[in-house]
Amino acid sequence: MTLPRRPVVPLALAAVVVTATAAPALASLLGRLQHAGGGSAATEGTTPEVFRRFSGQVVKLQVSETRSAAKAEVGSAFFVSADGRLITNYHVVAELVLDPDRYRAELVDEAGDSAAVTVLAIDVVHDLAVVRTRLRPGRWFQLGAGGRIAQGLRLYSLGHPLDEGIAIVEGTYNGNLPHTLYPRIRFTGALNPGMSGGPAITVDGRVVGVNVSTAGEESSYLVPASRAADLLARTSAPGFTPARDLLAEAGRQIREYQEVYLRNLFTDTTESVTLGRWRLPTQPAEFFDCWADASEEDDQQPYREVDHTCSTNDDIFISADQSSGVIDFEHELLSSDELDRFRFHAMYTKEFHGNWDLDDVGPDEVTDFSCTTGRIRKDGLVFAAVFCVRRYLKLPGLYDAVLRLASIGDGHRGLLTTMTMSGVTFANAREMARRYIARIGPAR
Repeated sequence: MTLPRRPVVPLALAAVVVTATAAPALASLLGRLQHAGGGSAATEGTTPEVFRRFSGQVVKLQVSETRSAAKAEVGSAFFVSADGRLITNYHVVAELVLDPDRYRAELVDEAGDSAAVTVLAIDVVHDLAVVRTRLRPGRWFQLGAGGRIAQGLRLYSLGHPLDEGIAIVEGTYNGNLPHTLYPRIRFTGALNPGMSGGPAITVDGRVVGVNVSTAGEESSYLVPASRAADLLARTSAPGFTPARDLLAEAGRQIREYQEVYLRNLFTDTTESVTLGRWRLPTQPAEFFDCWADASEEDDQQPYREVDHTCSTNDDIFISADQSSGVIDFEHELLSSDELDRFRFHAMYTKEFHGNWDLDDVGPDEVTDFSCTTGRIRKDGLVFAAVFCVRRYLKLPGLYDAVLRLASIGDGHRGLLTTMTMSGVTFANAREMARRYIARIGPAR
């Protein structure tokens, strides 16, 4: 998914010029800050102590290709029971689910000992997995300790960044990420690849979340520990047995997720936005975030553009090249005083046949797109329409779909509107397209 554009803030070293008369005052101020805890003295002893007490409960989780023994994925996991169960991210062990005959996984503990692991249960929607090993830990984390978390609370994330050994990262709890259907915790700290699946804990070892992803610039995300506790509890229920086919289980979970995610999208209560003479859907649910921008004609772009996009921060990891579970849509109003009718039509047609914002996935993951085209007449408006789908090869019954409409008969002005859907059933793709079109009409 393409994230909304953010301002780019250059990182630069600012030279501080201190005059001779100012230097004593500055030194005095720095001294007072240090004695008041403004330096790191107040926390110097805390982080090493947290690391000493809890790092031994966190291991490296390594997925290797069986034929070459080459590492395919390195992440982290942490013990949560006396019988050798651990929590990690689904995306760390996804290769085992997608191709179990080709990949194997093992953990490496703080002593350097390794042991095979097997996957007990997965939660693809929340990017979690429970795995088990023959090793029996001396200590483990307790999940579900509860307690209110205040914004700004100091947290400590543990994991194996960049396969360089166990590390600890300090950060702060900053509530939940907005515009998601299910919660993701905002962790203001610098998580790195390889820390996925490790715990983020309080000073007393209470697990607040599971490391899952980062947007850079010390903006990282955690899966709430309550979700991990729910998955762990499932593996402890009487009569529990691991799914015989974890890939089929992943597909089932994605289809089940759709029924919640899509239930109330593009209904009669969906808000509208007006672009030119068209009324269009916007903000179909609270977990969507909408942005707008506009540009003028210039030497590089001989047309004006008004752009309105809506998306969520929800996505479901399937493989390194493929994600699922997202609906995005975009409205583009194009107009020009500079281009004649024929040149505008050529530009407009090129935009209509442009690229779609979907993962570029290999032929072993999805089929080629199959498309149908036609015209839609609605409330005095006429649109050229294309509806395309491609089928998932490893997750039967799931598709990516694209609906694109282009207004017809408006001379030097035109509207393009596009909705992309990933990981939906064919029936849901058609229903979402029908609802989306129903929300389009003439401006009132």
